[in-house]
Amino acid sequence: MQPAAGERVRWTAADLELLPDNGNRYEIIDGELFVTRAPHWKHQEVSGRIFAELDGWSRRTGSGRAAVAPGVLFGEADNVIPDVVWASSERLDLLLDAAGHLSGAPELVVEVLSPGEQNERRDRQSKLKLYSARGVQEYWIVDWQLQQVAVYRREQAVLQLQTTLLGADILASPLLPGLTCPVGLLFA
Repeated sequence: MQPAAGERVRWTAADLELLPDNGNRYEIIDGELFVTRAPHWKHQEVSGRIFAELDGWSRRTGSGRAAVAPGVLFGEADNVIPDVVWASSERLDLLLDAAGHLSGAPELVVEVLSPGEQNERRDRQSKLKLYSARGVQEYWIVDWQLQQVAVYRREQAVLQLQTTLLGADILASPLLPGLTCPVGLLFA
């Protein structure tokens, strides 16, 4: 059935199965389809460094696990692929479905911005709203071009901007006791 004039198409998880496997990343937020191409080399490099820091800390402490670009299936109309996530060991056991996808909110989600107004709007607005509504405890928006990290933390049931860190600052989190990372190291 075609939508009426002025009515938007609402995409679902089932629709994703019909899309081509062509190297594009397909995500759905509130029923809206977002398509992005393979990210810039620097984007991937920064994502990898963030993962390495989280993974190293997790291995030392045994507190949880990090993953790069996992699928997070919040529901039929909300399916996203964050750049990096971290989940505590206790929570991860509850979140993984039979296909190995996250079926709920990990404690930490990291998005590394891709250039372009639509990409920034998706990460700074649509995904912030989604992650806030779904219970993510902390959200980092990493801008590799400006070399800064915006840190959002759950406060009074919503994600609120706590700080924006620059190259000389230290990235740390109450979720990850003992993890400290010079922000500049992520962009070196």
